[in-house]
Amino acid sequence: MSNPDPDEDLTGPVRRRRWLRELWRTEGERSLGQNLAMVGAFGWIVVAPMLGGLFLGRMIDRHFDSGIFWSASLLFAGAALGMWLIWRRMQEP
Repeated sequence: MSNPDPDEDLTGPVRRRRWLRELWRTEGERSLGQNLAMVGAFGWIVVAPMLGGLFLGRMIDRHFDSGIFWSASLLFAGAALGMWLIWRRMQEP
């Protein structure tokens, strides 16, 4: 077995894990209602940017008579933005 790299700093992740464990001890687990509210919020975090992109895309497509090019492109961009926002939200404690 090889020794871990001495240059690798593990104090940050260890402190974060210790802090999360202490937070769980003091506050406990989230209730079922809180978990359901979080799932509902995740849905809106994805849907809102998608609808915004679709709305903006339709306006641009009507103005330039470009079919569905901008609608599809901005719908995809909205979905990507929503997924990124969820990923960031899940990284928070």
